[in-house]
Amino acid sequence: MKSQNDKFLIYSFYRFINLKNIKSIKDKLDFFLKELNIKGTILLSNEGVNGSISGRESELENIIKYLKKLINIRKIELKVNSVKFLPFKRLKVKIKKEIVSLGKGKIDVYKHRGKLINPDEWDNIVRDKNIRLIDVRNEYEIKIGSFKRSENPHTKNFREFPAAVKKLKINKKNKIAIYCTGGIRCEKASAYLKLNGYKNIVQLKGGIIKYLEYSNYEKKKSLWSGECFVFDDRVAINKKLIKGGYTQCYGCRRPLKNYETRSIYYEKGVSCQYCFHERSQDQKKRSFTRQKQIDFAENNNIDNPFKKIFK
Repeated sequence: MKSQNDKFLIYSFYRFINLKNIKSIKDKLDFFLKELNIKGTILLSNEGVNGSISGRESELENIIKYLKKLINIRKIELKVNSVKFLPFKRLKVKIKKEIVSLGKGKIDVYKHRGKLINPDEWDNIVRDKNIRLIDVRNEYEIKIGSFKRSENPHTKNFREFPAAVKKLKINKKNKIAIYCTGGIRCEKASAYLKLNGYKNIVQLKGGIIKYLEYSNYEKKKSLWSGECFVFDDRVAINKKLIKGGYTQCYGCRRPLKNYETRSIYYEKGVSCQYCFHERSQDQKKRSFTRQKQIDFAENNNIDNPFKKIFK
């Protein structure tokens, strides 16, 4: 009989903190992780750490304890979700300029961020028509789900947010509420807005995922509409935090409904109707070769980096 610690979980976490000796931290993390059956990504930069990893509960707990000790912190923003398979292909520890890329240089997030709104108070924000409700996520994420009444800045990536928010023509004295998937983009977006003169900003603590967790636990009707895009092989989760009804184009990473995979432009692992004309012939050729190798390995029951690991 399997113990409770045998179940698969995803730990998503971040902490803004001034880190030094990042190369040494990466080397120690790599050594600690090398014997564990953990998949996912951990990003390190001078501004902190950001990660999403999956594996057995006991191993994930040990990683978080080790990481806290390694970077000398007591608290970390952590979200935990149960999964039936490991939704990442491999394990990577990377050094980056930013743990979430806005491209506006160093920002003291904890000094300048907006007021945190707990999930149990968020419905009041969504219903208040005097508050400008802004979705900080990207176009393809918003397409499959959002809070009612929220505004879409129409960005392809987070670095476009500063320019996009100007086009929304928000009075800097107006009350603004922002939200994102897990909270980290809001931390930096709200701090950036405050540094640029926006006076009254609040943000959803823990993001959409924490809100859905709260709604499920309290058995409350959710003001969330649709599904929530996640950056792993689940593609999207529904209101019950279970893998939703989307697949993914591995040419452009966009979420696709089943009917969209019947498009003449869709080829598994290569392209879809949204990226067929965006991708070069060389890109599509490389993707086709990779998909052919994956299919061969799967059909012949050969281990490969793309094989799903189930409970």
